[in-house]
Amino acid sequence: QVQVVESGGGLVQAGGSLRLSCAASGRTFNVYGMGWFRQAPGKEREFVAAINWSGGITNYGDSVKGRFTISRDNAKSTVSLQMNSLKPEDTAVYYCAVGPLRTGPTIPTMVASWGQGTQVTVSL
Repeated sequence: QVQVVESGGGLVQAGGSLRLSCAASGRTFNVYGMGWFRQAPGKEREFVAAINWSGGITNYGDSVKGRFTISRDNAKSTVSLQMNSLKPEDTAVYYCAVGPLRTGPTIPTMVASWGQGTQVTVSL
């Protein structure tokens, strides 16, 4: 099983940018799709973005389309989430997730392994 650890969260002003990274270890990285989810206080865990094993197929949640970009580097066993034009409603704990090879995980029940999460806070 693949273990994943997130990094890169922090505090940023609205309109700013952050880049999250997720480092994987364990089994071969490029046989898994990867994804990002987020969870704000009092809310359900929400799909953010997913990428297939090769990086050729990506999917995004409606609330982040056009602002966030997911990418992966199989040689380094990492997946990244570039977040631009951040809004206060993007404030949440962001989780890296391991999922199906062909699509990556787009719903929580597709996730085989979760990271511990990293906090992103967007201020006005």
